[in-house]
Amino acid sequence: MYVSEEGKIWLATGTEKVWLDPAIANRHGLIAGATGTGKTVTLKVIAESFSDMGVPTFIADIKGDVSGMCVPGAENKHIRRSIDTMGIENFGYCSYPARFFDVYGKSGHPVRTTVSEMGPELLGRLLGLSEVQIGVLRIVFRIADDQGLLLLDLKDLRSLVQHVGDNSAEYKLRYGNVTGQSVGSIQRALLTLEDEGGDVFFGEPALDISDWFYWDEDGRGVMNILECQELFQHPLLYSTFLLWMLSELYELLPEAGDLDRPKIAFFFDEAHLLFNDAPKALLDKVEQVVRLIRSKGVSVWFISQDPSDVPETVLSQIGNRVQHALRAYTPNEQKALRYAARSFRQNPDFDTERTLQELATGEALVSVLDGDGVPTVVQRAFILPPRSSMNAADPSAIEEAIKSSPFCEKYAEAVDRESAYELLTARYEQEAEEKKKAEGEAAREKEETEKEKKKKSKSRRQTPMEKAVNSAATSIGRELGRSIFRGIFGNIGRRK
Repeated sequence: MYVSEEGKIWLATGTEKVWLDPAIANRHGLIAGATGTGKTVTLKVIAESFSDMGVPTFIADIKGDVSGMCVPGAENKHIRRSIDTMGIENFGYCSYPARFFDVYGKSGHPVRTTVSEMGPELLGRLLGLSEVQIGVLRIVFRIADDQGLLLLDLKDLRSLVQHVGDNSAEYKLRYGNVTGQSVGSIQRALLTLEDEGGDVFFGEPALDISDWFYWDEDGRGVMNILECQELFQHPLLYSTFLLWMLSELYELLPEAGDLDRPKIAFFFDEAHLLFNDAPKALLDKVEQVVRLIRSKGVSVWFISQDPSDVPETVLSQIGNRVQHALRAYTPNEQKALRYAARSFRQNPDFDTERTLQELATGEALVSVLDGDGVPTVVQRAFILPPRSSMNAADPSAIEEAIKSSPFCEKYAEAVDRESAYELLTARYEQEAEEKKKAEGEAAREKEETEKEKKKKSKSRRQTPMEKAVNSAATSIGRELGRSIFRGIFGNIGRRK
Protein backbone atom coordinates (compact mmCIF):
# COMPACT_ATOMS: atom_id res chain seq x y z
CA MET A 1 0.00 0.00 0.00
CA TYR A 2 1.54 3.25 -1.14
CA VAL A 3 -0.53 5.55 1.09
CA SER A 4 1.26 7.36 3.92
CA GLU A 5 -0.08 7.97 7.41
CA GLU A 6 -0.86 11.52 6.26
CA GLY A 7 -3.02 10.06 3.48
CA LYS A 8 -0.71 10.92 0.58
CA ILE A 9 0.07 8.59 -2.34
CA TRP A 10 3.67 7.55 -2.87
CA LEU A 11 3.81 7.71 -6.66
CA ALA A 12 7.47 7.65 -7.68
CA THR A 13 11.04 7.85 -6.42
CA GLY A 14 13.97 9.84 -7.82
CA THR A 15 16.43 11.80 -5.72
CA GLU A 16 13.52 11.90 -3.28
CA LYS A 17 10.05 10.42 -2.98
CA VAL A 18 7.24 12.03 -5.00
CA TRP A 19 3.90 12.23 -3.16
CA LEU A 20 0.49 12.89 -4.70
CA ASP A 21 -1.87 14.71 -2.36
CA PRO A 22 -5.40 13.25 -2.78
CA ALA A 23 -6.89 16.51 -1.47
CA ILE A 24 -5.57 18.16 -4.65
CA ALA A 25 -6.24 15.21 -6.98
CA ASN A 26 -9.51 16.74 -8.14
CA ARG A 27 -7.36 19.32 -9.96
CA HIS A 28 -7.03 16.45 -12.43
CA GLY A 29 -4.05 14.73 -13.98
CA LEU A 30 -2.23 13.94 -17.21
CA ILE A 31 -0.28 10.76 -18.00
CA ALA A 32 1.60 11.14 -21.28
CA GLY A 33 4.38 9.45 -23.19
CA ALA A 34 5.24 7.44 -26.28
CA THR A 35 3.97 3.89 -26.74
CA GLY A 36 5.69 1.39 -24.45
CA THR A 37 7.14 3.92 -22.00
CA GLY A 38 5.03 2.92 -18.98
CA LYS A 39 1.79 4.91 -19.08
CA THR A 40 -0.38 1.90 -18.17
CA VAL A 41 1.79 1.07 -15.16
CA THR A 42 1.43 4.64 -13.93
CA LEU A 43 -2.34 4.43 -14.38
CA LYS A 44 -2.44 1.18 -12.39
CA VAL A 45 -0.35 2.50 -9.50
CA ILE A 46 -2.52 5.61 -9.13
CA ALA A 47 -5.77 3.62 -9.46
CA GLU A 48 -4.60 1.00 -6.94
CA SER A 49 -3.67 3.71 -4.44
CA PHE A 50 -7.05 5.40 -4.86
CA SER A 51 -8.77 2.06 -4.32
CA ASP A 52 -6.70 1.41 -1.18
CA MET A 53 -7.90 4.68 0.32
CA GLY A 54 -11.55 3.94 -0.51
CA VAL A 55 -11.93 5.86 -3.78
CA PRO A 56 -13.82 4.04 -6.59
CA THR A 57 -12.40 4.42 -10.08
CA PHE A 58 -13.53 4.20 -13.69
CA ILE A 59 -10.95 3.00 -16.21
CA ALA A 60 -11.22 2.61 -19.98
CA ASP A 61 -9.29 -0.54 -20.93
CA ILE A 62 -8.22 -0.26 -24.56
CA LYS A 63 -5.53 -2.94 -24.74
CA GLY A 64 -7.06 -5.41 -22.28
CA ASP A 65 -4.15 -5.32 -19.82
CA VAL A 66 -5.99 -3.21 -17.23
CA SER A 67 -8.21 -6.24 -16.58
CA GLY A 68 -5.26 -7.81 -14.73
CA MET A 69 -6.05 -5.64 -11.73
CA CYS A 70 -8.57 -8.24 -10.59
CA VAL A 71 -5.78 -10.81 -10.00
CA PRO A 72 -2.57 -10.60 -7.93
CA GLY A 73 0.69 -9.68 -9.61
CA ALA A 74 3.60 -12.08 -10.03
CA GLU A 75 7.28 -11.72 -9.28
CA ASN A 76 9.67 -10.81 -12.09
CA LYS A 77 13.14 -9.31 -12.23
CA HIS A 78 11.96 -5.84 -13.17
CA ILE A 79 9.55 -5.56 -10.25
CA ARG A 80 12.09 -7.06 -7.86
CA ARG A 81 14.69 -4.52 -8.96
CA SER A 82 12.20 -1.69 -8.39
CA ILE A 83 11.31 -2.98 -4.93
CA ASP A 84 14.96 -3.22 -3.92
CA THR A 85 16.22 0.06 -5.42
CA MET A 86 13.28 2.10 -4.12
CA GLY A 87 13.40 0.59 -0.66
CA ILE A 88 9.75 -0.53 -0.70
CA GLU A 89 8.96 -2.27 2.58
CA ASN A 90 6.26 -4.90 3.16
CA PHE A 91 5.51 -5.13 -0.55
CA GLY A 92 2.91 -7.74 -1.36
CA TYR A 93 1.03 -8.71 -4.49
CA CYS A 94 -2.76 -8.55 -4.34
CA SER A 95 -5.88 -8.33 -6.46
CA TYR A 96 -8.32 -5.44 -6.44
CA PRO A 97 -12.13 -5.41 -6.45
CA ALA A 98 -13.19 -4.96 -10.06
CA ARG A 99 -16.40 -4.82 -12.05
CA PHE A 100 -16.34 -5.19 -15.80
CA PHE A 101 -18.49 -3.40 -18.33
CA ASP A 102 -18.65 -3.79 -22.10
CA VAL A 103 -20.78 -1.79 -24.53
CA TYR A 104 -21.20 -4.98 -26.57
CA GLY A 105 -21.96 -7.13 -23.51
CA LYS A 106 -19.25 -9.71 -24.30
CA SER A 107 -16.64 -9.13 -21.59
CA GLY A 108 -18.67 -7.28 -19.01
CA HIS A 109 -22.08 -5.99 -18.03
CA PRO A 110 -23.77 -4.47 -21.11
CA VAL A 111 -23.55 -0.69 -21.22
CA ARG A 112 -26.62 0.98 -22.62
CA THR A 113 -28.06 4.43 -22.55
CA THR A 114 -31.31 5.84 -23.89
CA VAL A 115 -31.47 8.36 -26.69
CA SER A 116 -33.24 10.75 -24.30
CA GLU A 117 -30.44 10.44 -21.76
CA MET A 118 -27.63 11.03 -24.26
CA GLY A 119 -29.23 14.22 -25.56
CA PRO A 120 -28.95 16.06 -28.89
CA GLU A 121 -25.43 17.51 -28.51
CA LEU A 122 -23.54 14.24 -28.04
CA LEU A 123 -25.84 12.31 -30.35
CA GLY A 124 -25.37 14.93 -33.04
CA ARG A 125 -21.60 14.48 -32.75
CA LEU A 126 -22.00 10.71 -32.91
CA LEU A 127 -24.10 11.02 -36.07
CA GLY A 128 -21.69 13.48 -37.68
CA LEU A 129 -24.38 16.14 -38.12
CA SER A 130 -23.81 19.75 -39.10
CA GLU A 131 -24.68 22.56 -36.71
CA VAL A 132 -27.92 23.22 -38.63
CA GLN A 133 -28.89 19.55 -38.41
CA ILE A 134 -28.05 19.45 -34.69
CA GLY A 135 -30.37 22.45 -34.33
CA VAL A 136 -33.21 20.41 -35.86
CA LEU A 137 -32.31 17.51 -33.56
CA ARG A 138 -32.63 19.89 -30.59
CA ILE A 139 -36.14 20.74 -31.76
CA VAL A 140 -37.04 17.05 -31.95
CA PHE A 141 -35.74 16.47 -28.42
CA ARG A 142 -37.56 19.54 -27.14
CA ILE A 143 -40.83 18.27 -28.59
CA ALA A 144 -40.24 14.87 -26.99
CA ASP A 145 -39.47 16.52 -23.65
CA ASP A 146 -42.49 18.83 -23.78
CA GLN A 147 -44.83 16.02 -24.72
CA GLY A 148 -43.42 13.47 -22.26
CA LEU A 149 -42.34 11.07 -25.01
CA LEU A 150 -39.49 8.73 -24.14
CA LEU A 151 -36.81 8.22 -26.76
CA LEU A 152 -35.30 4.92 -25.64
CA ASP A 153 -33.70 3.60 -28.80
CA LEU A 154 -32.99 4.60 -32.38
CA LYS A 155 -36.36 3.50 -33.71
CA ASP A 156 -38.02 5.90 -31.26
CA LEU A 157 -35.90 8.76 -32.52
CA ARG A 158 -36.37 7.79 -36.15
CA SER A 159 -40.17 7.70 -35.82
CA LEU A 160 -40.31 11.06 -34.01
CA VAL A 161 -37.96 12.72 -36.51
CA GLN A 162 -40.23 11.49 -39.30
CA HIS A 163 -43.33 12.73 -37.49
CA VAL A 164 -41.87 16.16 -36.86
CA GLY A 165 -40.83 16.39 -40.50
CA ASP A 166 -44.30 15.37 -41.71
CA ASN A 167 -45.94 17.93 -39.42
CA SER A 168 -43.32 20.68 -39.52
CA ALA A 169 -45.92 23.37 -40.20
CA GLU A 170 -47.61 22.63 -36.86
CA TYR A 171 -44.35 23.12 -34.95
CA LYS A 172 -42.77 25.97 -36.90
CA LEU A 173 -44.25 28.85 -34.91
CA ARG A 174 -43.38 27.42 -31.47
CA TYR A 175 -40.13 25.56 -32.11
CA GLY A 176 -38.66 26.90 -35.34
CA ASN A 177 -38.27 25.79 -38.92
CA VAL A 178 -37.67 22.12 -39.71
CA THR A 179 -36.67 21.52 -43.30
CA GLY A 180 -37.16 18.29 -45.16
CA GLN A 181 -33.49 18.34 -46.16
CA SER A 182 -32.35 18.32 -42.52
CA VAL A 183 -34.83 15.60 -41.62
CA GLY A 184 -33.56 13.47 -44.48
CA SER A 185 -29.94 13.97 -43.42
CA ILE A 186 -30.71 12.94 -39.85
CA GLN A 187 -32.61 9.86 -41.01
CA ARG A 188 -29.74 8.80 -43.25
CA ALA A 189 -27.25 9.27 -40.41
CA LEU A 190 -29.43 7.13 -38.14
CA LEU A 191 -29.57 4.37 -40.74
CA THR A 192 -25.78 4.48 -41.10
CA LEU A 193 -25.34 4.20 -37.33
CA GLU A 194 -27.72 1.22 -37.26
CA ASP A 195 -25.86 -0.46 -40.14
CA GLU A 196 -22.64 -0.12 -38.10
CA GLY A 197 -24.28 -1.84 -35.14
CA GLY A 198 -24.82 1.36 -33.18
CA ASP A 199 -28.36 0.39 -32.21
CA VAL A 200 -26.92 -2.02 -29.61
CA PHE A 201 -25.81 0.95 -27.50
CA PHE A 202 -29.28 2.42 -27.04
CA GLY A 203 -32.01 0.93 -24.90
CA GLU A 204 -32.79 -0.16 -21.39
CA PRO A 205 -31.80 -0.89 -18.71
CA ALA A 206 -29.55 2.13 -19.06
CA LEU A 207 -26.29 2.31 -17.14
CA ASP A 208 -26.77 3.86 -13.72
CA ILE A 209 -23.57 5.77 -12.96
CA SER A 210 -24.33 5.57 -9.23
CA ASP A 211 -23.52 1.84 -9.48
CA TRP A 212 -19.86 2.83 -9.81
CA PHE A 213 -19.79 3.95 -6.20
CA TYR A 214 -19.09 0.65 -4.51
CA TRP A 215 -16.60 -0.73 -1.97
CA ASP A 216 -15.47 -4.20 -0.96
CA GLU A 217 -15.63 -5.60 2.58
CA ASP A 218 -12.22 -4.03 3.35
CA GLY A 219 -13.38 -0.58 2.34
CA ARG A 220 -11.41 -0.49 -0.91
CA GLY A 221 -12.98 1.36 -3.80
CA VAL A 222 -14.22 -0.82 -6.66
CA MET A 223 -12.52 -0.45 -10.03
CA ASN A 224 -15.11 -0.10 -12.80
CA ILE A 225 -13.33 -1.29 -15.94
CA LEU A 226 -14.85 -0.64 -19.37
CA GLU A 227 -13.60 -3.19 -21.88
CA CYS A 228 -12.85 -1.11 -24.98
CA GLN A 229 -10.87 -3.30 -27.37
CA GLU A 230 -13.80 -3.62 -29.77
CA LEU A 231 -15.32 -0.22 -29.03
CA PHE A 232 -11.97 1.46 -29.72
CA GLN A 233 -12.22 0.30 -33.34
CA HIS A 234 -14.86 3.03 -33.64
CA PRO A 235 -13.03 6.07 -32.22
CA LEU A 236 -16.01 8.43 -32.42
CA LEU A 237 -18.23 5.98 -30.55
CA TYR A 238 -15.53 5.44 -27.95
CA SER A 239 -14.90 9.11 -27.22
CA THR A 240 -18.59 10.05 -27.29
CA PHE A 241 -19.57 7.33 -24.83
CA LEU A 242 -16.81 8.23 -22.40
CA LEU A 243 -17.76 11.88 -22.63
CA TRP A 244 -21.38 10.93 -21.94
CA MET A 245 -20.25 8.98 -18.86
CA LEU A 246 -18.24 11.96 -17.62
CA SER A 247 -21.18 14.28 -18.17
CA GLU A 248 -23.45 11.86 -16.29
CA LEU A 249 -21.07 12.03 -13.33
CA TYR A 250 -21.23 15.79 -13.48
CA GLU A 251 -25.03 15.82 -13.48
CA LEU A 252 -25.30 13.11 -10.79
CA LEU A 253 -23.01 14.47 -8.08
CA PRO A 254 -23.79 17.43 -5.83
CA GLU A 255 -21.31 20.16 -5.00
CA ALA A 256 -18.83 18.78 -2.48
CA GLY A 257 -16.44 21.61 -1.62
CA ASP A 258 -12.98 20.74 -0.32
CA LEU A 259 -12.50 17.04 0.35
CA ASP A 260 -9.55 15.08 1.72
CA ARG A 261 -9.80 12.73 -1.27
CA PRO A 262 -11.86 12.47 -4.48
CA LYS A 263 -15.24 10.76 -4.56
CA ILE A 264 -14.22 8.97 -7.73
CA ALA A 265 -11.30 8.95 -10.19
CA PHE A 266 -12.03 8.82 -13.94
CA PHE A 267 -9.25 7.61 -16.28
CA PHE A 268 -9.76 8.62 -19.93
CA ASP A 269 -7.30 6.67 -22.11
CA GLU A 270 -6.42 7.84 -25.64
CA ALA A 271 -7.83 11.22 -24.65
CA HIS A 272 -6.88 12.84 -27.96
CA LEU A 273 -9.89 11.11 -29.55
CA LEU A 274 -12.14 13.28 -27.43
CA PHE A 275 -10.83 16.42 -29.08
CA ASN A 276 -10.15 15.28 -32.64
CA ASP A 277 -12.31 17.24 -35.12
CA ALA A 278 -14.56 18.40 -32.29
CA PRO A 279 -16.34 21.73 -32.98
CA LYS A 280 -15.41 24.68 -30.80
CA ALA A 281 -18.82 24.67 -29.11
CA LEU A 282 -18.22 21.10 -27.90
CA LEU A 283 -14.66 21.86 -26.79
CA ASP A 284 -15.96 24.80 -24.77
CA LYS A 285 -18.39 22.50 -22.98
CA VAL A 286 -15.71 19.89 -22.31
CA GLU A 287 -13.53 22.61 -20.78
CA GLN A 288 -16.49 23.76 -18.70
CA VAL A 289 -17.17 20.26 -17.37
CA VAL A 290 -13.50 19.64 -16.54
CA ARG A 291 -13.36 22.97 -14.72
CA LEU A 292 -16.58 22.51 -12.75
CA ILE A 293 -16.53 18.79 -12.03
CA ARG A 294 -13.61 19.11 -9.63
CA SER A 295 -15.90 20.89 -7.15
CA LYS A 296 -17.98 17.72 -7.14
CA GLY A 297 -15.08 15.56 -6.04
CA VAL A 298 -14.17 13.96 -9.39
CA SER A 299 -10.53 13.47 -10.34
CA VAL A 300 -10.15 13.18 -14.13
CA TRP A 301 -6.95 11.70 -15.58
CA PHE A 302 -6.25 12.09 -19.29
CA ILE A 303 -3.90 9.51 -20.82
CA SER A 304 -2.38 10.32 -24.19
CA GLN A 305 0.90 10.09 -26.09
CA ASP A 306 1.52 13.82 -26.24
CA PRO A 307 0.40 16.69 -23.97
CA SER A 308 -0.37 18.76 -27.07
CA ASP A 309 -3.17 16.26 -27.83
CA VAL A 310 -5.15 18.02 -25.12
CA PRO A 311 -6.34 21.58 -25.91
CA GLU A 312 -4.69 24.35 -23.93
CA THR A 313 -8.00 25.36 -22.34
CA VAL A 314 -8.34 21.86 -20.86
CA LEU A 315 -4.63 21.43 -20.15
CA SER A 316 -4.70 24.58 -18.03
CA GLN A 317 -7.11 22.79 -15.67
CA ILE A 318 -4.65 19.93 -15.08
CA GLY A 319 -2.39 20.24 -12.05
CA ASN A 320 -0.76 16.80 -11.73
CA ARG A 321 1.44 15.57 -14.57
CA VAL A 322 3.40 12.40 -15.25
CA GLN A 323 5.38 12.66 -18.48
CA HIS A 324 7.08 9.52 -19.78
CA ALA A 325 9.63 9.52 -22.59
CA LEU A 326 8.93 11.25 -25.89
CA ARG A 327 10.58 10.56 -29.23
CA ALA A 328 11.52 13.53 -31.41
CA TYR A 329 12.64 12.54 -34.90
CA THR A 330 10.43 14.76 -37.06
CA PRO A 331 9.91 18.55 -36.89
CA ASN A 332 6.41 18.05 -35.48
CA GLU A 333 7.70 15.67 -32.80
CA GLN A 334 10.43 18.14 -31.86
CA LYS A 335 7.86 20.88 -31.53
CA ALA A 336 5.73 18.65 -29.29
CA LEU A 337 8.82 17.85 -27.20
CA ARG A 338 9.53 21.52 -26.58
CA TYR A 339 5.87 22.08 -25.72
CA ALA A 340 5.92 19.26 -23.16
CA ALA A 341 9.18 20.48 -21.60
CA ARG A 342 7.90 24.03 -21.18
CA SER A 343 4.74 22.84 -19.41
CA PHE A 344 6.76 21.97 -16.29
CA ARG A 345 8.15 24.13 -13.53
CA GLN A 346 11.82 23.78 -14.40
CA ASN A 347 14.34 21.95 -12.22
CA PRO A 348 17.83 23.54 -12.30
CA ASP A 349 19.43 20.12 -11.84
CA PHE A 350 18.72 18.93 -15.40
CA ASP A 351 17.65 20.01 -18.87
CA THR A 352 13.97 19.04 -19.14
CA GLU A 353 13.87 18.88 -22.93
CA ARG A 354 16.92 16.62 -23.23
CA THR A 355 15.85 14.47 -20.29
CA LEU A 356 12.48 13.74 -21.91
CA GLN A 357 14.32 11.86 -24.66
CA GLU A 358 16.54 9.95 -22.24
CA LEU A 359 13.93 8.53 -19.87
CA ALA A 360 13.92 4.76 -19.48
CA THR A 361 10.80 2.60 -19.51
CA GLY A 362 8.96 3.17 -16.23
CA GLU A 363 10.77 6.45 -15.64
CA ALA A 364 9.02 9.82 -15.91
CA LEU A 365 9.15 13.51 -15.24
CA VAL A 366 6.65 14.16 -12.46
CA SER A 367 5.13 17.38 -11.17
CA VAL A 368 2.23 17.41 -8.71
CA LEU A 369 0.41 20.10 -6.79
CA ASP A 370 1.50 20.80 -3.25
CA GLY A 371 -0.87 21.45 -0.35
CA ASP A 372 -1.33 25.05 -1.51
CA GLY A 373 -2.21 24.02 -5.06
CA VAL A 374 1.15 25.14 -6.51
CA PRO A 375 2.95 22.86 -9.02
CA THR A 376 6.13 21.37 -7.61
CA VAL A 377 9.46 21.58 -9.40
CA VAL A 378 9.60 18.73 -11.91
CA GLN A 379 11.35 15.58 -10.67
CA ARG A 380 12.96 12.78 -12.63
CA ALA A 381 11.74 9.60 -10.99
CA PHE A 382 10.84 5.95 -11.43
CA ILE A 383 7.19 4.99 -11.01
CA LEU A 384 6.52 2.41 -8.28
CA PRO A 385 5.47 -1.10 -9.40
CA PRO A 386 1.80 -2.11 -9.28
CA ARG A 387 0.70 -4.87 -6.93
CA SER A 388 -1.85 -6.41 -9.27
CA SER A 389 -1.02 -8.32 -12.44
CA MET A 390 0.78 -6.52 -15.25
CA ASN A 391 -0.92 -8.80 -17.79
CA ALA A 392 -4.48 -9.19 -18.99
CA ALA A 393 -6.67 -11.31 -16.75
CA ASP A 394 -7.67 -14.76 -17.88
CA PRO A 395 -11.19 -14.76 -19.40
CA SER A 396 -12.33 -17.15 -16.66
CA ALA A 397 -11.34 -14.61 -13.98
CA ILE A 398 -13.29 -11.89 -15.77
CA GLU A 399 -16.29 -14.19 -16.14
CA GLU A 400 -16.19 -14.98 -12.43
CA ALA A 401 -16.10 -11.26 -11.60
CA ILE A 402 -19.09 -10.66 -13.84
CA LYS A 403 -21.14 -13.49 -12.35
CA SER A 404 -20.36 -12.47 -8.76
CA SER A 405 -21.32 -8.85 -9.37
CA PRO A 406 -24.57 -7.67 -7.75
CA PHE A 407 -25.45 -6.03 -11.08
CA CYS A 408 -25.31 -9.17 -13.18
CA GLU A 409 -29.08 -9.58 -13.39
CA LYS A 410 -29.76 -5.85 -13.48
CA TYR A 411 -28.06 -5.29 -16.84
CA ALA A 412 -28.16 -8.74 -18.41
CA GLU A 413 -31.37 -8.57 -20.45
CA ALA A 414 -32.46 -5.69 -22.67
CA VAL A 415 -35.96 -4.33 -22.10
CA ASP A 416 -38.08 -2.61 -24.75
CA ARG A 417 -40.99 -0.90 -23.05
CA GLU A 418 -43.59 1.38 -24.59
CA SER A 419 -42.05 4.59 -25.86
CA ALA A 420 -42.29 7.08 -28.73
CA TYR A 421 -42.19 4.47 -31.51
CA GLU A 422 -44.98 2.35 -30.07
CA LEU A 423 -47.12 5.38 -29.19
CA LEU A 424 -46.80 7.05 -32.57
CA THR A 425 -47.31 3.79 -34.46
CA ALA A 426 -50.45 3.01 -32.47
CA ARG A 427 -51.78 6.51 -32.98
CA TYR A 428 -51.19 6.41 -36.72
CA GLU A 429 -53.00 3.08 -36.92
CA GLN A 430 -55.84 4.43 -34.81
CA GLU A 431 -56.15 7.51 -36.98
CA ALA A 432 -56.27 5.36 -40.10
CA GLU A 433 -59.06 3.30 -38.54
CA GLU A 434 -60.95 6.40 -37.47
CA LYS A 435 -60.59 7.89 -40.93
CA LYS A 436 -62.07 4.76 -42.46
CA LYS A 437 -64.92 4.83 -39.96
CA ALA A 438 -65.53 8.52 -40.60
CA GLU A 439 -65.83 7.90 -44.33
CA GLY A 440 -68.53 5.31 -43.65
CA GLU A 441 -70.42 7.66 -41.36
CA ALA A 442 -70.20 10.40 -43.95
CA ALA A 443 -71.93 8.17 -46.48
CA ARG A 444 -74.79 7.57 -44.03
CA GLU A 445 -75.06 11.22 -43.08
CA LYS A 446 -75.51 12.80 -46.48
CA GLU A 447 -78.50 14.74 -45.17
CA GLU A 448 -76.34 16.79 -42.82
CA THR A 449 -75.16 20.15 -43.98
CA GLU A 450 -71.53 20.73 -44.96
CA LYS A 451 -71.12 23.00 -41.96
CA GLU A 452 -72.33 20.36 -39.51
CA LYS A 453 -70.07 17.73 -41.06
CA LYS A 454 -67.04 20.02 -40.74
CA LYS A 455 -67.91 20.78 -37.14
CA LYS A 456 -68.18 17.08 -36.27
CA SER A 457 -64.95 16.26 -38.10
CA LYS A 458 -63.14 19.01 -36.26
CA SER A 459 -64.35 17.90 -32.84
CA ARG A 460 -63.72 14.27 -33.64
CA ARG A 461 -60.29 14.51 -35.30
CA GLN A 462 -56.98 14.74 -33.44
CA THR A 463 -53.48 14.90 -34.80
CA PRO A 464 -51.26 11.88 -34.18
CA MET A 465 -49.10 13.89 -31.77
CA GLU A 466 -52.15 15.02 -29.75
CA LYS A 467 -53.21 11.42 -29.40
CA ALA A 468 -49.69 10.37 -28.45
CA VAL A 469 -49.60 13.11 -25.85
CA ASN A 470 -52.95 12.06 -24.38
CA SER A 471 -51.72 8.50 -24.04
CA ALA A 472 -48.33 9.54 -22.72
CA ALA A 473 -49.88 11.81 -20.14
CA THR A 474 -51.29 8.79 -18.32
CA SER A 475 -48.03 6.84 -18.34
CA ILE A 476 -44.68 8.11 -19.53
CA GLY A 477 -45.70 11.75 -19.29
CA ARG A 478 -46.00 11.49 -15.53
CA GLU A 479 -42.50 10.06 -15.41
CA LEU A 480 -40.79 12.75 -17.48
CA GLY A 481 -43.07 15.61 -18.34
CA ARG A 482 -42.90 17.60 -15.10
CA SER A 483 -39.34 16.82 -14.05
CA ILE A 484 -37.13 16.81 -17.12
CA PHE A 485 -34.17 19.09 -17.56
CA ARG A 486 -30.98 18.88 -19.58
CA GLY A 487 -27.38 19.43 -18.60
CA ILE A 488 -24.36 21.01 -20.27
CA PHE A 489 -24.25 18.45 -23.11
CA GLY A 490 -28.02 18.18 -23.40
CA ASN A 491 -27.99 14.86 -21.56
CA ILE A 492 -31.08 14.20 -19.51
CA GLY A 493 -31.38 14.70 -15.77
CA ARG A 494 -34.13 14.58 -13.19
CA ARG A 495 -34.70 17.21 -10.58
CA LYS A 496 -35.26 15.94 -7.06
